[in-house]
Amino acid sequence: MNKRIDLHMHSIFSDGELLPSEIARRAHVLDHEAIAITDHVDASNIDCVRRIRDVILDIRENWDIEVIPGAEITHAPAEIIGKLANKAKKLGAEIIVVHGETLMEPVVEGTNWAAVNCPDVDILAHPGLITPEEAQTAKDNNIALEISARRGHALSNGHVAKVAMEVGANLVVDTDTHAPEDIISYETAYNIAKGAGLPEKEILRALRDNPLEILRNKGIVE
Repeated sequence: MNKRIDLHMHSIFSDGELLPSEIARRAHVLDHEAIAITDHVDASNIDCVRRIRDVILDIRENWDIEVIPGAEITHAPAEIIGKLANKAKKLGAEIIVVHGETLMEPVVEGTNWAAVNCPDVDILAHPGLITPEEAQTAKDNNIALEISARRGHALSNGHVAKVAMEVGANLVVDTDTHAPEDIISYETAYNIAKGAGLPEKEILRALRDNPLEILRNKGIVE
């Protein structure tokens, strides 16, 4: 059975329903190899990244699943996304996600562009009607674009997939988990990617190769 990697999940440290340890346990049961806890942060609460890191490192040391401390920069002014990403990294976030310009929320215009130009960002989540220029810049800066399993955010998956494939940008499939039912199996993630219009080769890259590349580049896995 193929193992899942999910690099966008939320715990009670922001607006999720589960403790980080429960997320890890439920993900382990669903054959996840690695997950990242990427709770929402902006300038008001970014210092909590250090506390989340300490909690997650305890899980990592004792459980048979790779649990990675991260952060999702959310609804921040576009002008300070780079500053926040760098601070989150210094505080111990190993995966930096930016909450992209999803169709479902009034995200500040320019967020996608700021994110794909930031060297500390790893994933631009649910980027909505991302432009080819933004996708090309994401590719140039080795930032992955997200195919989202989350209701609402998934509305633009087909567009994101199409634009990403046109320029050769890397895609990942993440859940943006907030509740127990959001954690999905590899098979469900496969079907979401297929439903977004990805061909077989690109599905396999989005589910395994691309997230593994992110983790390898950071020295988290070999």
